[in-house]
Amino acid sequence: MHFTGYLAIHDFSQELEKEFELRCVKIHEKKDRFYLVEGDGPDLIWAQMTARNLETIEITSINDGVKKLKERGRNWGLFTVANHRRAQLIQDELPKFNTKPIPFRHPLPEKPMGFWTLWDTNIILASQTTSSPFALGEMDFQEDKVMPPSRAYLKLWEFFTVYAPEALNGGTSIDVGSCPGGWTWVLRTLEFDKTVSVDKAPIENRIMNMGKIEFRKESAFGLDPKDFGEIEWFCSDIICYPERLLTLVKKFLAAGTVKNFVCTIKYQAETDWENTLKFLEIPGSRIVHLHHNKHEVTWFLKGVKA
Repeated sequence: MHFTGYLAIHDFSQELEKEFELRCVKIHEKKDRFYLVEGDGPDLIWAQMTARNLETIEITSINDGVKKLKERGRNWGLFTVANHRRAQLIQDELPKFNTKPIPFRHPLPEKPMGFWTLWDTNIILASQTTSSPFALGEMDFQEDKVMPPSRAYLKLWEFFTVYAPEALNGGTSIDVGSCPGGWTWVLRTLEFDKTVSVDKAPIENRIMNMGKIEFRKESAFGLDPKDFGEIEWFCSDIICYPERLLTLVKKFLAAGTVKNFVCTIKYQAETDWENTLKFLEIPGSRIVHLHHNKHEVTWFLKGVKA
């Protein structure tokens, strides 16, 4: 029997447990915020990191643990569930890897990132196949503390770095619910031919003054897709109920003029599972919880064919 391990996002274990329930996935065992399920578990939205094909490794000492992990791979991210000091002593003897903040759109690490935990005093659970090239799915950027008017830009930086590194410049991008302008700024730095920024409130002047930005002072929900022609990227970080965002997305999908979508689904209080799952019913789409998301998730759809 083999297991899949899921590391819940800090403070969002309840969301992951609800997702297990909705997907009819039975929890075999849990320690701290790390969950084991039997067999090949599905990709889950509220998992910070997924560890597949977990191997149970018996060890006789700290040095033995180091030796056996090194035999299986180079890079290992540790999450401790018990025996914290003993686990850290093993980790300290493993090869070091880069944990420094990276620039926007920096190439992803080429060497695979493993996961391990000291499940008991002399038992390691380890996976050489994890869902992220970063240890425990955590990543940080070399932030720009001058231009962006808020830290919301980090979500779009993460998306284009991790999930859409192939995105090309050129064409038209649209940012709905754009005030104060963080996402518009990111799209402008990607050098699209034109970025349309839409909100009832204006974006900051230093963003507007970058040029190649068309600002529309209106509600995103009243937009007519026919007014924009072909759109390379439709982007939304708008604050609204998921049901309303879904209606807006479907309107632009029906128009057949958008090639790619990336939208933040925001929750007012409890997670809106009903409408979140409706987003997943759109063929080819995916929902992830970015490292820079909070109580929200990111839905995206790439390469739409009209």
